[in-house]
Amino acid sequence: MRPSRQRALPFMTEHRPSAVVLGGSLAGLLTARALAAGGARVTVVERDALPDGPAPRKGLPQARHVHQLWSGGARALEELLPGAIGRLRAAGVSRVPMTTDMVALSPYGWYRRWAESAFMLPASRDLLDWVVRGLVLADGRIALVERAEATGLTGTGGAVTGVRIRAHDSAERTLTADLVVDATGRGSRAAGWLTGLGLPAVERREVDSGLVYASRPYRAPEAARAGFPVVNIEPDPRGSGTGRGGVLMPVEDGKWIVTLFGRRGDEPPSSAGEFERYARDGLRHPLIGELLGGGAEPLGEVAVTRTTANRRHFFERMPVWPENLVVVGDAVCALNPVYGHGMAVAARSALAVRDVVRRRGLRSRGLAREAQQAVGRTVRAAWDLAVGADVFYPGATEEGPTLRDRVLAAYVGRLLRTAMGNGRVARLVTDVTALERGAEALLAPSVVVAAVAGPLKPTLAAPPLTLEERRSAGL
Repeated sequence: MRPSRQRALPFMTEHRPSAVVLGGSLAGLLTARALAAGGARVTVVERDALPDGPAPRKGLPQARHVHQLWSGGARALEELLPGAIGRLRAAGVSRVPMTTDMVALSPYGWYRRWAESAFMLPASRDLLDWVVRGLVLADGRIALVERAEATGLTGTGGAVTGVRIRAHDSAERTLTADLVVDATGRGSRAAGWLTGLGLPAVERREVDSGLVYASRPYRAPEAARAGFPVVNIEPDPRGSGTGRGGVLMPVEDGKWIVTLFGRRGDEPPSSAGEFERYARDGLRHPLIGELLGGGAEPLGEVAVTRTTANRRHFFERMPVWPENLVVVGDAVCALNPVYGHGMAVAARSALAVRDVVRRRGLRSRGLAREAQQAVGRTVRAAWDLAVGADVFYPGATEEGPTLRDRVLAAYVGRLLRTAMGNGRVARLVTDVTALERGAEALLAPSVVVAAVAGPLKPTLAAPPLTLEERRSAGL
């Protein structure tokens, strides 16, 4: 059943704290739930008209590309919305054990398929958003205002008091709130709003690999519609010199979503006719192209995006921070989608906000600053993983890799090489990638020793597909 929309703001006679969340995508909805769980009445303001089912919407064009929810984010999602994973599984989403059900080519060779450590939930973004949206908006403490966008904050540099919004009919009004949350994504204007309130400029860093993505949905061969592994051909910009790569992701309803990527000037084709050729002949290994040629049926046209830069605003480092404002999601840290961390970071950030609100109380002085610092901590590992790889693409930054970038990349590269033939290190790297553990786990003395020693087994010569998997895919 569709949750009620555009409700007259409920709770008007109540004295509970109020919050306004800008943005009705994953980060905004989960943060709304987090605030409601902390005792607030919440209004979500969304620019789009949100669909009734798992359907596309204008403000989420990246939904057509590969998405997965790493287990660190899945656990946060379930804590915020008990039953969410069960709803996704009931809708056909698989639970994929890592690295057991992944066939991946790293810059150092094929990964072995080790015993399960972390896991992922591969789903179309439209389905995942629909499930989350239904659960969140069923909460009677949360109201939704659709087809409206924020035009600015009210208040001062010391304290935000609300937000001005403009509806689709150009009518404007002000929503007052004890807390305003900006979850408007890459297009966020939070940094400009802050300077408009008289605060200093926000420290910002951008690392743009220049990757372009092209994706196409397929119907998997009938025999390969259940239990087929994720296939990932990683780029190797420093070794082979190519930024080309691709992912074949089995999702619900017996479908595969295939995303190919390459640098601008060497980008994947937007034409259906050239898409499979690029997958077969343009990557470091032809496996994805061979799988598509084994009986997979195209289900749509090719979708292309060029918005892949890593961009972070270090709000948590601001010398002063206004009361009653928190920024979350891509508005804080937008990541290259190739690493699949955006949704997991959004869920973990919402959980961090909930914990601060529960501990401090929504109207407590200094809550917004503490919550913003907590959000900054949740994005750190994903940011370091993404930037540690992307900063080495030519022209990714004006100044090139920093000394810290080079040291971290050298050590992570050593770990990845070791993971080719060391199950303990492979599982640990997977746990950090899945945001199950912090990056500090990679600096434990025993891990450093293992990295120095290198892999314990030789490199695999071919993709580790089983005979049954090959047959089911028509290879």
